[in-house]
Amino acid sequence: MPRIYVCFLWHMHQPFYKDLVKGEYRLPWTRLHALKDYYGMVSVLRDFPEVKQTFNLVPGMLEQIEEYAAGKAVDPFLRCALKPAEELTTEEMDFMLHYFFQANEQHLIRRYPRYGELFDAWRSTARNSRRARLLFSVQAFRDLQVLSQLAWFDEEYLTGDPDISGLVRKGRNYSLEDQALMGRKQNEILGKVLPVYREFAESGQIEISSTPHYHPILPLLCDSDIAGVSHPYVSLPPRFRYPEDARAQLEKSREYCRARFGAPTAGLWPSEGSVSDEVLAMAADLGYQWVATDNGVLSRTLHAPALPAVTYRPYLWQQGGRRIHAIFRDHYLSDLVGFVYSRMDAHQAAEDLLHRIRENCRGILAEGRDALVPVILDGENAWEHYHESGREFLRALYRRLTDDGTMLATTVSEALSAMEPAPLDHIFPGSWISANFDVWIGFEEDNRAWEYLLRARQAYERATSGAGPDSIPEDRRRLAYEELLIAEGSDWCWWYGPHHHSENQSDFDRLFRDHVANVYRALGQTPPEELSRPILRLPEAEIHEPPTAPVAPVLDGEVTSYFEWMGAGLYRLDQRSGAMHGQRYLIQELRYGADQRNLYLRLDFEETARSRLPGAVVRLNLESGEQSGFAHQVAILIGEGHAVVESATCPAEAAFAKVLEVKLPLSGLGVSPGERVRLQLSLWEDALPADALPRAGWLVISTEEPREWPL
Repeated sequence: MPRIYVCFLWHMHQPFYKDLVKGEYRLPWTRLHALKDYYGMVSVLRDFPEVKQTFNLVPGMLEQIEEYAAGKAVDPFLRCALKPAEELTTEEMDFMLHYFFQANEQHLIRRYPRYGELFDAWRSTARNSRRARLLFSVQAFRDLQVLSQLAWFDEEYLTGDPDISGLVRKGRNYSLEDQALMGRKQNEILGKVLPVYREFAESGQIEISSTPHYHPILPLLCDSDIAGVSHPYVSLPPRFRYPEDARAQLEKSREYCRARFGAPTAGLWPSEGSVSDEVLAMAADLGYQWVATDNGVLSRTLHAPALPAVTYRPYLWQQGGRRIHAIFRDHYLSDLVGFVYSRMDAHQAAEDLLHRIRENCRGILAEGRDALVPVILDGENAWEHYHESGREFLRALYRRLTDDGTMLATTVSEALSAMEPAPLDHIFPGSWISANFDVWIGFEEDNRAWEYLLRARQAYERATSGAGPDSIPEDRRRLAYEELLIAEGSDWCWWYGPHHHSENQSDFDRLFRDHVANVYRALGQTPPEELSRPILRLPEAEIHEPPTAPVAPVLDGEVTSYFEWMGAGLYRLDQRSGAMHGQRYLIQELRYGADQRNLYLRLDFEETARSRLPGAVVRLNLESGEQSGFAHQVAILIGEGHAVVESATCPAEAAFAKVLEVKLPLSGLGVSPGERVRLQLSLWEDALPADALPRAGWLVISTEEPREWPL
């Protein structure tokens, strides 16, 4: 009798949140999903031994989990969650208010009445942290610390662990001891993630497949111009062609899996299902036996609709003596699980899925052949939208699969061994999204990111091509290349362009630019000024008032008198505009003015940032508004109560005490009184961009003396 082989492939992935230079994790999502999804999605199979599945694990994500489990990972979210509420600083309280409600309101926040109360209180302040701090007591902050973490714990712990279920029942008024218990239990769960995968893989109930190490879009690394094949006439950045990086990402992934699971993986889910002939040839050379992508790619490959009779079978790709099996996910069924069934009764949803599979396979079985049904989707983010993390749905689904006599839930490799493949002599280059690469390249923000990446890659080539006493030490070379591989990940460009939106978009933008900046830092070079400004274009309100009178301040870093800067121009961002959710601004405002001889700048900093300033560097870029090809750069090191001009292409003086004051002779700038100057200003900490004015483009200022006060 012909059979239906149902192949679930759960893709487990998070971006690489760690700054390799600072050693700190910038966002908590790897840790939080490891608490709820990475462990629980496998452990639930204990009750269904006949259900076999494939789990696709991204090594860059597993590395982070290992560090958390070993107590080596540090992120500001965990620090705030574990710190005694009585000792929280104002900045930490603001941080918590901005970030600790980033969870599904219905299924994570409202599940805990006290968490819902705190969320309502935060929302009642119009998300104004200053007002909320007046409303939130120490106990309220501690309850937020505990519940914001507890909401992410796995169902198995929430109901079956006496300590955790006790915290759930307590519900509010948590103590320091409760807070410490929550932290210990986090480490316990995190320590079980990799072992549970090894256990189930060794038993044969699951197969582990993998993705290139830091989740890059492999076809674009091999040749970014290939995006023009899947989308003709798309606007593309300068060509990025580094197939050796694509190969390194695959080799690094295979080596990691060999070390952690005893053998390299047979299967490959290339990041975002992105494939091309060059990628399949590379994967085959490296020993991969099968690859998975989307049936939209299959449709464009065969120039035919991807109906079940076409989709529900394995294929064998062959070119130039190389060969690799390929399966193509049922896009529609996968999206039902990911986006639709969360709104249905769990048992009805499970029955609907299996009914659709039976109906789709009816004609195939009638012909006397087996059907391979690939259901491939994200194994983490969907469950935030399900009741109790989707466990009721999964249990209902697995129970029905176990009882069904025509379906067999199996691994991809087992299904491939049981079926004859159809031949493929090529594959259309594309991803699981519209069978093209538009999400990651082609829009202005995406293309700018690729330009920055290309320049960093070229800088690495130049710096590491020579030998001799000036060559880059091996450890710094390795660090620079590792940061390049991280910056090649797909996650950064996922948030550029018009396709996706998130409260953390600006965080991802900053992370990408920091990873690129770290390439230069590792090479002993100064990162380009462009990396100090967001690539992401989100609206931020500007306040720009031109000068109303000449200024002639005393250069001492103090506001000597009220009249000293009276009449100066003013530029600042309206920080209430919220373009950087949770962003800690360091620069408060810029004042500027001129007399007949000098241009003066005054930089005021946020009060909470003052302790961070010593050791920071302020960079100025200046261009003439009337001349082409004219530019000056000034770098100013801020010390404890003083400032030093480190380097400058023009005469410059600076002083710092409470504010930073700078004097720039107009003659040294090559500017005549009355001419306009374009200015970019950025603040750098540890050679990484921390803040900038303006955030995009140039600030145009005039050196002309106002002749009279405005009415």
